[in-house]
Amino acid sequence: MTLAKDERIFLVILLVNLVVALCYLLTGVLFLVPAHKAADREEGEEIPYDNRRTYLLRFVVMILCPVIGPLFFFMGHVVYLLTYGRDADLADVIFGKERVRSRMKADEETERNIIPLEEAVLINEKKNLRMVMMNVIRQDIKDSLAALFLALDSEDSESSHYAAAVLSDELNKFRVNVQKLWIGVKEEDIGQTECEEMLLDYMDRILKQHIFSRQEQWKYVGILENAAESLYGKDVSKLTVERYTQVCLRTLECRDMENCAKWCERMAGQYPDELASYTCRLKLLFAANDREAFFETLKDLKKSHVVIDNETLELIRVFS
Repeated sequence: MTLAKDERIFLVILLVNLVVALCYLLTGVLFLVPAHKAADREEGEEIPYDNRRTYLLRFVVMILCPVIGPLFFFMGHVVYLLTYGRDADLADVIFGKERVRSRMKADEETERNIIPLEEAVLINEKKNLRMVMMNVIRQDIKDSLAALFLALDSEDSESSHYAAAVLSDELNKFRVNVQKLWIGVKEEDIGQTECEEMLLDYMDRILKQHIFSRQEQWKYVGILENAAESLYGKDVSKLTVERYTQVCLRTLECRDMENCAKWCERMAGQYPDELASYTCRLKLLFAANDREAFFETLKDLKKSHVVIDNETLELIRVFS
């Protein structure tokens, strides 16, 4: 049985295509990939190149698409050499040391339309809620997690999905970072306090938004208090008024009256002339329903020379 002329031509094309594909595969796998790896090791930096799997996939494409497959990869390589394969000509490029500061005009139309995320959730208007959600996500969202937590109950499924995805990602980052910093606290030398300071500032920024469950909030407040205790033992001067206040308020929120009282007493001893030393004690005594000690502390505050803010002044007016 003899084959027709067209059939013979077709078989020849298939055979030539097979030979070309095999040559391409063997050249890439046996010569090009090892050569690129050797050059990568010599240069000391990562150089992008095709691996063996890439050549194998291209070989399969060439077999399944005779003629067209090899021509496609050949023309793609030619285009690469003509465009991306050449070194950039920087002869006409001038590099100056002068720094240019760009001043962009404020987008007043956009700013006028921005509303707080809490209000958008309350109104529950889908268009405004999604716009505000996108504006919040584009920025540093660590201080907006509480608002995103409210958006979980939104009737708009797309907005609640955005909030859930972002919250899950940020909380997982928080858990990992706290674990790393706490391990760093345990591995520090006696005179080192960097991990404690970073842990106190980082954790309070998230914990004060109350986005964890009750048990998990207590767990992390315990870690916060332990980090403060470690810092107190190493270098008490690093415990600023702000850090004392963080520990006092977070422990008070967990109804840990004993530890809250301990830190209030320490802050009053180290910073007796600071307003926070009085306000933290007042909040603790009010929560503990200790009327006598509350009014005694309030009286001491009025007699002191501490500068009082509007909130504390209003408190004095109410209870005087």
